[in-house]
Amino acid sequence: MKRMMSCACLVLLAAVSFPAGARGSQETVKPLFHRALPNVPGKALVAVEVTFPPGASAPPHTHPRSAFIYAQVLSGAIVSAVDDAPPRAYRTGEGWYEDPGARHRVTRNASKDKPARLLAVFVLDEGEQPLVLPQAR
Repeated sequence: MKRMMSCACLVLLAAVSFPAGARGSQETVKPLFHRALPNVPGKALVAVEVTFPPGASAPPHTHPRSAFIYAQVLSGAIVSAVDDAPPRAYRTGEGWYEDPGARHRVTRNASKDKPARLLAVFVLDEGEQPLVLPQAR
């Protein structure tokens, strides 16, 4: 029963966490994991895989105010800039974090001819949605 609930939560997460306007040009989001943290009441761990086709990007965005995020490049290279940091290309195996309330100004595939994949792991208040909040450039 718990496994069915987790699967149902992942399907719901996919539907409501990344509204079409938040996805930029064409990246796709695959929910991987959602679990309440038993030793931290009210918090959850959520993991998603984001695939960027060649040349794809996401618009500037933030995440829920409670969200601490760790992102790691699974394949290819992603250019990322959080808050006032300059844009940097992260290659396979490299990663960055985003503190609660951070603004993700730049997120794009560094390549015009190869896809890139990113793992994003969120620790946030249970039930906080959506995971991506688009912002004006």
